Amino acid sequence: MNKKPMGVMIAGAGAIAAVHADAYLQFEDRCSIVAVCDVFEDKAKELVAAKGLKAKTFSDYREALKLPEVDAVSICLPPSLHAEVAVAALSSGKHVLCEKPMAGSLEECDAMVKAADISGKTLSVVAQNRFKTPNQKVQRLLRDKTAGEVLLAVVNSLRWRGENYYDLSWRGTWEKEGGGCVLNHAVHHIDLLLWMMGKPVRVEAAIGNVGHDNSQCEDFAAAVFSYPGAVAQLNANLLTHDEEQELVFQCKKARLSVPWKPFASKALENGFPKIDDETRIAMDEAYQALPSLKTEGHPAQIANFLAAIAGEENLLIDGRQGRDTIELITAIYKSACTKSAVTLPLASDDPFYKKGGLAKLMPHFHEKTRSVDNLKMSEPISLGRDVGK
Repeated sequence: MNKKPMGVMIAGAGAIAAVHADAYLQFEDRCSIVAVCDVFEDKAKELVAAKGLKAKTFSDYREALKLPEVDAVSICLPPSLHAEVAVAALSSGKHVLCEKPMAGSLEECDAMVKAADISGKTLSVVAQNRFKTPNQKVQRLLRDKTAGEVLLAVVNSLRWRGENYYDLSWRGTWEKEGGGCVLNHAVHHIDLLLWMMGKPVRVEAAIGNVGHDNSQCEDFAAAVFSYPGAVAQLNANLLTHDEEQELVFQCKKARLSVPWKPFASKALENGFPKIDDETRIAMDEAYQALPSLKTEGHPAQIANFLAAIAGEENLLIDGRQGRDTIELITAIYKSACTKSAVTLPLASDDPFYKKGGLAKLMPHFHEKTRSVDNLKMSEPISLGRDVGK
C-alpha cells in the first residue's frame, strides 16, 4: 500500500517560495503542497495559480498550521520571522525546512534547535550550494587531503544590487533583515567554508556601506579567519557588477577552487616558483574521477529533507549546522562593531548572542527614507549567479 504523500505548507510567497514550490513539484509521488501562507494573501493566491497548485491560502501562518494535512513547513519569510514560525511549526508537530539565514541571532537559533529536539521533528536549514557538483567534488578533495593541508583560503562573495533593492520595508534594517551582504548573501559562502574547512578560532573583520543609502546595514565586508596552521579571508559586497563567486584553497601541493581551476607550483633552487604540470594534472584527474550529482540545488536538498523524514537517509544539513553559520556571521559583526578580534565560540551571555542584540549594538550607516511593503517581481531572482554552477 502506497504511503499518503507528505503535506507541505510554504510560509511566505515571495521569490524564493517559487523556487521551493518548483522543487517540491519534482517529487509529487512523495509530497503535495497543501497550503501557502503570506501576510499578503493575494501573493499566496498568485503563487498557487502560477504553479497550478491545489493548495489552500492563508494570511496567518498560525491558521495554516492548524491543518491536519500539513506535515512539513518550508519557511520562506524575512529572517526576523524564521525563529518564531519554526518554533511554532515544530511545536505543532511539523517538520521544518528553513531558508537562509537560519535566524537573526544565536539565541533564536538555539530556540529552534531546542524545539526540534523536544518535538523529535526534523529541522533543516537551506544551504543549497552544498548540493552542487563542483562544491561536492572540491569538498571531497579537501576532506581526503588530495592536495595536502590547506594553508590559505580566499572566499569571494561578490554580488550587485541596485539601490532600489532596499526599498522593501524590512530590507536594510538590523531589526528585520538582521544584516546586509554578510548575513543575507555571503551566508552561502560562509556555510561552504565551514563545510570545507571547519570552524575557525579567531575572527577579525571590518564592514561599511558606500553604495546603498537606504540601508542601515553593510554593503561590503572583509574578514580574516584564523585556524590552527591556516588562514582564510572573506570578501563580500553588493557592489560588483559581474557578481564573481569564488572559493580558492591554496594547499601544500596545489590550488583547488570553485570554479574549478587547478594549478600547482614547485620551488626552484632559489625558491622562486616553477609550474608543476604533473601535480596539476593529478589534481584534475582526481577531480574529474569524482561522480556528478544527478540532482542539484534546492531540489537535491528537498529530496534529502523528504528522505530523512521518511527514515531513508541521514539529514545532511541540520539546525546545528545552520547555527554554526550564524555564529561565524555574528562574530564578523561583533569584530567589526568592537574593532577587535573575536574568539569562538560565543558565549550565551555575550550581548551579540541575544535576540535584538545586533539591532541595539550595530552602527547605522544610513537611515531608511524609502519604504514599500510589497515589491512585485517581474523576473525570476538570481541565486548569486549559482555558486558552484
